[in-house]
Amino acid sequence: MQTARVLKENTNADILISNEEKSGLKRSLKARHLTMISLGGTIGTGLFLASGGAIASAGPGGALLSYLVIGLMVYFLMTSLAEMGAYMPVAGSFSTYASKFVDPSLGFALGWNYWYNWAITIAAELAAVTMIMKFWFPHTPSILWSAIFLAIMFLLNFISVKGFGEAEYWFSLIKVVTVIIFIITGTLMIFGIMGGHVIGFKNFTVGDAPFHGGFMSMLGIFMAAGFSFQGTELLGVAAGETENPEKSIPRAVRQVFWRILLFYVLAILVIGFLIPYTNSNLANSDVTVSPFTLVFQKAGIAFAASVMNAVILTAVLSAGNSGMYASTRMLWDLARQGKAPKFLGKLNKNGVPVNALIVTTLVGCLAFLASLFGDGTVYVWLLNASGMSGFIAWLGIAICHYRFRKAYVAQGKDLNNLPYRSKFFPFGPIFAFVVCGIVVLGQNYSAFMGNHIDWNGVLVSYIGLPLFIILWLGYKFTKNTKLIPLKKCDLNN
Repeated sequence: MQTARVLKENTNADILISNEEKSGLKRSLKARHLTMISLGGTIGTGLFLASGGAIASAGPGGALLSYLVIGLMVYFLMTSLAEMGAYMPVAGSFSTYASKFVDPSLGFALGWNYWYNWAITIAAELAAVTMIMKFWFPHTPSILWSAIFLAIMFLLNFISVKGFGEAEYWFSLIKVVTVIIFIITGTLMIFGIMGGHVIGFKNFTVGDAPFHGGFMSMLGIFMAAGFSFQGTELLGVAAGETENPEKSIPRAVRQVFWRILLFYVLAILVIGFLIPYTNSNLANSDVTVSPFTLVFQKAGIAFAASVMNAVILTAVLSAGNSGMYASTRMLWDLARQGKAPKFLGKLNKNGVPVNALIVTTLVGCLAFLASLFGDGTVYVWLLNASGMSGFIAWLGIAICHYRFRKAYVAQGKDLNNLPYRSKFFPFGPIFAFVVCGIVVLGQNYSAFMGNHIDWNGVLVSYIGLPLFIILWLGYKFTKNTKLIPLKKCDLNN
């Protein structure tokens, strides 16, 4: 038995080395980098700013339940991605899996959809950076800060994958420490150990708390919660450049559930206890009145707004840094598969897809410039088109895992030989698919609620869906691709 295990591990190592030699990527990301990359995807402005608006809309109980459901869905998705990523660690992740297990046209559409999503997100982060820096330097030009931070993100990705991983490690660590301090401080305040008096549970009974606004309010929070968790799938993209992915990917995923519980559920619980949902500041996205700032101010922490502004700046940099990495790798992999121009498949001596990085940076830069000219209408359309892309990627992950497992069994392979096996199949991917589908279709349900359909609202909210369908069907009909039979799915590493 021991000999068989050693032979299996050696064989897997040989496969990984062979894949690395074929791709040219460097497996420089360590387990600690991967853990922080997956963690960094869950902590950002969605928690620091949007959580207050969620509580204001649905009450503390409604916000808590919404984040729990979406958090559970994300956990199932990550176990699905981990099963495929540990078995077949590739930079193209779910785009490659869709091409191998479902239909090459779906892989094409998912890859371009995901690249576009993150390229436009870089522009959104640049816009956020200018607002954050104006907190300290109100009279400086926006273009100055966006140019500086775009250069920083580009250089972190250009140097090497290790440079990206190290930066993401420290960015994420700052966010983690902030949330832990917040939860400890808030808990002490609830029980009167800090702040001078016991607050207790009274804010959970204000008005119609803990649930406010009914089911439709919670449906709206599903969208916000989903956006907050986008980025966790970076784990799959980073698998192609990770040392020993068979062990490090499952280890990172096993911690996802507890991180969601700790960082979101406990943080929202603390905010709900300390600040009544009727507080008008909760619905404000200004950092000076973010729920974290308000709680730290109540605790008597000096310069709370400046501290939180610095942390949010870290979160924005982290999102931009990760977005540039993910979109660059996806574009490079599309080029490698012949689904993007060949010149984008070039690697420099450090194993960085330099041409894909430059093109992604230019697209992000152009999208940001679109926000500065005129009334920003072009930028708003671009941003709305990318808004749905993350959920479409998640739908793709659920479909790929379902097909992967079915193909694995159909081809007579032993499930015990998988480096990591999701315990929730088939419920996990089916649950994730259904919840994601509800979120996608319910993006702007209010546009259909009045006497007349708000067609402009529908178009703005759902523009990402027809763009994806055009990519998918356009490739399918021009290349005449078919659904791959389960017994013919490519399961070779």
